[in-house]
Amino acid sequence: MQREQLADFLRRRREAIRPADVGIAEGPRRRAAGLRREEVAMLACMSTDYVVRLEQGRSSQPSAQLLGALARALRLSDDERDHLFHLAGHRPPPADGVARLARAGLLRMLDLLGDTPALVLSDLGEVFAQNRAALLLTGDHTSFSGDRRYVVYRWFTDPATRAVHPPEEHEHQARRLVADLRAAAGRRSGDPVVTGLVERLQTASADFRRLWAEHEVAVRRTDRKTILHPRVGRLLLDCETLVTPDQRQQLLVFTPVDAESRERLNLLRVLGTEEFPEGPTRVPRR
Repeated sequence: MQREQLADFLRRRREAIRPADVGIAEGPRRRAAGLRREEVAMLACMSTDYVVRLEQGRSSQPSAQLLGALARALRLSDDERDHLFHLAGHRPPPADGVARLARAGLLRMLDLLGDTPALVLSDLGEVFAQNRAALLLTGDHTSFSGDRRYVVYRWFTDPATRAVHPPEEHEHQARRLVADLRAAAGRRSGDPVVTGLVERLQTASADFRRLWAEHEVAVRRTDRKTILHPRVGRLLLDCETLVTPDQRQQLLVFTPVDAESRERLNLLRVLGTEEFPEGPTRVPRR
């Protein structure tokens, strides 16, 4: 662990980020152009005291999980993230679909989308980050562990996941999920993460076995779905998916189809202020 170099790097990256880049209002009393330490701590879901000790070279060695959270909070590029891990005495995470670190560019797009629900997920459907609007719409999808990290696994093994959508859409959504997983399995041929997930799904669900045997293939780029929200009711939404060039990460954006859904989405944002304080994009801890 190179404490002095790590401290210097973290200070300089914090000072280089404008608050607006991470969804924080600058306000008239702000003197420094960069982020405050407490803002970095909030974005990384860690204590301000620990951020201070890191920047002063007084901390113990941070875990890989904390480094990942700092990389997201500071919007580090892949090269900068790897450098951060090296300075802290860790091997950088692998540069593949199981790295579980959202790309910095996608996180910036989450911030820019503001009140439009959006999330970053892997090609296997593991959610890496959500903006506040998506949290209000779908709940927190970043805290699952094991196979439940993947939406396709929850769909076929957890009735509560399917209950969010009306029964008449279940077959369509199931087919889209399986076809998308089939496409990912083709791109990542021989990847034990993918083959293991498919094997466990085949064991757990007869419906999955039936659809997997049909060998339908389709990368999800656009879709329309209905969400039955417990607070505001039925919302009809278009789902647009932007895929990174290597097809390992996606930005999923929800937009209302009709005026009624738009009004209900606006109402949800108002109701949400009663429970969630106004603030920047929530970047989940890893």
